[in-house]
Amino acid sequence: MAEDSEIMDTAALDWVIRLRDPGFDGWEAFEAWLALDPAHAEAYHRLAVADQGLSDLFAAEPAAPPRAIPAPRRTFARRAWLGGAIAASVAGLIGFGMIERRPALYPIETAPGVRRTVTLADGSRIAMNGGTRLMLDRGDARHVALDRGEALFDVVHDDSAPFKVAVGDATLVDVGTRFNVVRERRATVVQVAEGAVVYNPDGEAVRLDAGRTLRAADGASRLTLGHIAPAAVAGWREGRLIYDGQTMAEVAADLSRWSGQAVRADPRVAGQRFRGVLSLGDGEDVAHLAPLLEVDVRRSGQEWILSPRNQ
Repeated sequence: MAEDSEIMDTAALDWVIRLRDPGFDGWEAFEAWLALDPAHAEAYHRLAVADQGLSDLFAAEPAAPPRAIPAPRRTFARRAWLGGAIAASVAGLIGFGMIERRPALYPIETAPGVRRTVTLADGSRIAMNGGTRLMLDRGDARHVALDRGEALFDVVHDDSAPFKVAVGDATLVDVGTRFNVVRERRATVVQVAEGAVVYNPDGEAVRLDAGRTLRAADGASRLTLGHIAPAAVAGWREGRLIYDGQTMAEVAADLSRWSGQAVRADPRVAGQRFRGVLSLGDGEDVAHLAPLLEVDVRRSGQEWILSPRNQ
């Protein structure tokens, strides 16, 4: 059942106010609330923009001369006053076009184990794996940021408006493209299924055609290039994880994203390389993968640990 819009707006307004506090430390709870329903991000964004517009309006007002006023009969909490001011100002701010003065950025997130597809205003589609966070811009459907996780971009090509993906400290520009991007542990992996992608056109300017891959670590000057069968790109959408020498640490991160189960690699096997295909089913635990991975897969509390055999 859809959440009541008044309840949702009240919660969104509460987050707007809380995030204005310089000492705010509830980011995990905020992100969990956003992930519950895509409409939460839209409600938060709408009120956050209105709040910023209201702040600008107050800043632009000339200071009024001081005057004596009677003491108030009731004391209102700052949150109640601010909440009322924002709520009362939303319609007026929209009417004066103040929202259009800033990029309309908003997040889209998936929880681990949850996958969804987002269709942008230009017709491009983004398939999101579990545990993924994107930043989109209502004012520019041709610009996306991947903060973390994994996404498959199916781009409608337009020579006059290149599609750009910001990831880590780099930018990817499409050249008529279908490509998969992973952002994990300050590293970026790009795999191209169709067309081509240019990695950092203002820097390294590396062109990746269909069947090519690239791995880049933040702060490192060396890029690692490789090959992949185009049909194998984004195999996670069909429950297939395909590896050609990736580390157990990378395998563990993939399993966590896809299954929704916490998986990590013991430091003793984290750098061990794996080649093969893992077939996954919804609701399956990862223990059955032990023979293929050639490691022990054991439960420890709320997580699965990939560890050396016979330990």
